[in-house]
Amino acid sequence: MSLKEQIQNDMKSAMKARETEKLSTIRMLMAAMKQVEVDERITLDDARIIAIVTKMVKQRQDSVKIYREAKRDDMADKESQEIAVLQSYLPEQMSEESIVQAIQAAIAQTNAQGMKDMGKVMGILKNQLAGQADMSLVSSLLKSALQ
Repeated sequence: MSLKEQIQNDMKSAMKARETEKLSTIRMLMAAMKQVEVDERITLDDARIIAIVTKMVKQRQDSVKIYREAKRDDMADKESQEIAVLQSYLPEQMSEESIVQAIQAAIAQTNAQGMKDMGKVMGILKNQLAGQADMSLVSSLLKSALQ
């Protein structure tokens, strides 16, 4: 079953179970997916859906931080619930050790010598680790490895 089908099935289940928070989050995800399909005139594959979900999770994490600073715990909790629903569609996140191993392999593959080669290495890692790792963490680990 494709990720898109799984999301559609989860939406039907949430409707039947009257899970309003989950349903609204899934509908929001479906709307974002449909928007990309219409704008780009494509049918989304699993990798592209994962990219959309990752972006939505990142947006909500930023919102939670802002809401907590503004002492709006009710809004932060709502965003946190949306994050939990969205993360269920992402592949399992890699451990920091696995990320470091992938970085070492990419450095060896590109023969990177220093910071000037970071773009080449990051290009390879972005393709390999998409949806499986936080790219800001990958970037910081790569910087420390190249220095």
